[in-house]
Formats: sequence, structure tokens, C-alpha cells
Amino acid sequence: MELTFITYVLLWVTGFFAGFVDSIAGGGGIITIPVFLALGFDPHMALGTNKLQASFGSLTASVHYARSGLVDVKQTIEGVIFTAIGAALGTYSVQLINPAFLTHIILPMLTLVFVYMLFSPDLGAMDKKPRVKTVPFYIVAGLTIGFYDGFFGPGTGSFWAVAFICLLGYNLKKATAHTKIMNFTSNVISLTAFIIGKNVLFIPGIIMGTGQLLGATIGSHLVIRKGTKFIRFFFLAVVAITIVKLIYSTYIK
Repeated sequence: MELTFITYVLLWVTGFFAGFVDSIAGGGGIITIPVFLALGFDPHMALGTNKLQASFGSLTASVHYARSGLVDVKQTIEGVIFTAIGAALGTYSVQLINPAFLTHIILPMLTLVFVYMLFSPDLGAMDKKPRVKTVPFYIVAGLTIGFYDGFFGPGTGSFWAVAFICLLGYNLKKATAHTKIMNFTSNVISLTAFIIGKNVLFIPGIIMGTGQLLGATIGSHLVIRKGTKFIRFFFLAVVAITIVKLIYSTYIK
């Protein structure tokens, strides 16, 4: 695999758009992973390098959301811990097992998320009373969604956002901010595991990551300034594209 100057430009531009979209509604992986594979990356190398570049964007978005007051990092410690554990287990597992079978499970789940959000226009419009306590929520969601993000990935941000909205009663803007903290956690843990497994290409990942920095900065500022309707539009669009991509790669390609 030969990486030329044009290839690096393509990686940077891809990272920029992925960082922009991911900071608003998640789903940056549906942009980056196909590009890695099209360039000839081995699937495990594509996943590992993707975690490197994605860490730039999720960290950038997390910092901006924390500074804006949308998320108090100290109150997410339990979530960080259990997400880290789940992501470590998931990333270890994916390097031993082909994750393709998960597509058949995730597709109907993402479809339910899309339909539920589409026909619930007021969902996440404002804070509501939480249905569960924070610590049990983070234990269950952190282990399960963290594992999924380390093992497979597509739709992780969507699952986190809906969980925050439906179970902790967060509005969509606040849920988006907290989702980025969890995404950054699982990205870093997964990246560490992939590095240990020698499945990361650093130069392409770093170049792509610089694009992520700019894209995530612009996207997170838009979320901070705009209302939940703006985020909802991006959220539904990203989930829909993820569903179409999974259907194509699983049943058509």
C-alpha cells in the first residue's frame, strides 16, 4: 500500500468531515472506515488507525462541550470507568473474532432508534426526570455500549444519545455533549489495544486527526449555539446513512 501526497490530502479532508459530523451526531466512522478500506488498509489496521484519528475529534469536542458547561466531567467518572472496561474487552475480542455477524443484530436496533426518534419530535427537546439512577446507568451502558464500540462501532453515538435521553432524561444537546466524553474514552482504550496488537498506522492517523480537530471544533461550536432541532436533523440523517451503509455492505455488496 503506497500513500501519496494526494492520499494524505484525501485523508485530511475525510477527517475534517468526519470530525464535523461526529461532533454533532456521531457516526464519523461511516465516513472514515470505507475510505481506509478503499485505500487498501487491512480491516484490523483500518479499525485501529480509525481509532487514532477519531480520538482527536472526540477529545476536541469533549473539551469544547466541557468549557461551555454542557457537561461536568467530574460527574461522568463512573461512565468513563465502565466504558473503558467495556471498550477494552470489545477491542480485545474483535482482534480474535470477525465482527460481521453483529451487523444482523445492530441493523434492527438502529432502525428502531431511527423510527423512534423520527416519530418522537419532542424527544430530547428539554430535560426530563431521570428513570434510573446515574451509577447503575453508567455501569450497564458503559459496559455494553463501550464493548460494542470497541468491538464493532457503527451507531455507537446514536445508542449513547438515546440512552442519555430516555434513561437519564437529558435534552439532546446535553446528551450529545456527554456522548462525546464516552466516545473519547472508548476511542482511547480501543486505540491502546490496537497499538499493542500492532494494528495502527500512525502517520495517516495523525494527518487525518488534524482534520478531525478542525471539523470537531466547528461542529461542537454549532451544537453549543444552535438548538436541539438542529442536532436532531443531523442525528436522524447520520442514523439513516448508517443503516443504508450496513444494508449495502451486508446484503448487496
